[in-house]
Amino acid sequence: MATSATRAEVLKIYKTMLRESARFSFYNYRMYAVRRVKDAFREQKAVKDSSEIQRHLLEAHKFLDIIKRQAIVGDLYRFEKLVIEVENDKKTG
Repeated sequence: MATSATRAEVLKIYKTMLRESARFSFYNYRMYAVRRVKDAFREQKAVKDSSEIQRHLLEAHKFLDIIKRQAIVGDLYRFEKLVIEVENDKKTG
């Protein structure tokens, strides 16, 4: 089992990656990024070795930087909302 500090680090990077993935303006990119983050963390759920966990954390930080950069680039190119997004807005709002 990972130490509580490592567990806290993993949870923090996971939540941060999900939050940053949700910033994509284009629906398909946003859903892909969220799904990819969840899948990647789910795949590595059973890892117990602390050096392996640290390696995965470093990799996650690299991917977080990529997500942040791509979200900023995506903001430069605005698209009209897709039909599915418009319908979701009607249901929630």
